[in-house]
Amino acid sequence: MKINHVKKITNCQYLNLFSINYKDRINCEKEWIFASRSKDLNPLEKDYTIPDAVVIVPVHIQENKLVVIKEFRVALGGYQYGFPAGIIDKGETVEQAGKRELFEETGLTLTKILKKSPAIFSSSGMTDESISLLFVECEGNPTNNFNEASEDIDVMMLSREQASDILYNPLIKFDVKSWIVLNTFVCQGVI
Repeated sequence: MKINHVKKITNCQYLNLFSINYKDRINCEKEWIFASRSKDLNPLEKDYTIPDAVVIVPVHIQENKLVVIKEFRVALGGYQYGFPAGIIDKGETVEQAGKRELFEETGLTLTKILKKSPAIFSSSGMTDESISLLFVECEGNPTNNFNEASEDIDVMMLSREQASDILYNPLIKFDVKSWIVLNTFVCQGVI
């Protein structure tokens, strides 16, 4: 495989489309279009060890429950179950972004970081977006009072039994990362 050139198709604030012209393994010319958080002319030159966004997997200490959000997702035309998440701002660490996003989306306060993943990719057939999973403990009372106008979020705290009740419901849309974490929580009781 050989990348010949990259062309930026859109110029939007948070997400752009790019076209890549490349030769496949039998030397045939191909084109691939993908989405990227990059504002650069060639996103392939970015440092892929630095994640674009953070996904926070919070455990509420007092309730001893996993915090899950139900959020309206425009691309799905409906609600999706997942975890608080957001773009890491320039100059912000994964941990700082995680603390900020957890509070903005749930009203909860991060009290302890348990573990952090490296930059990982969840849909590399469509996008080069990378995220870091941040497993944390939190406290406080959930609220959506700090949501932006473009966010429609309900905060839920789930026990293993409650998570099990929703995990295989075909009417519920799940983010892939969240389904995997919830399944692990249901099966093993840990995150």
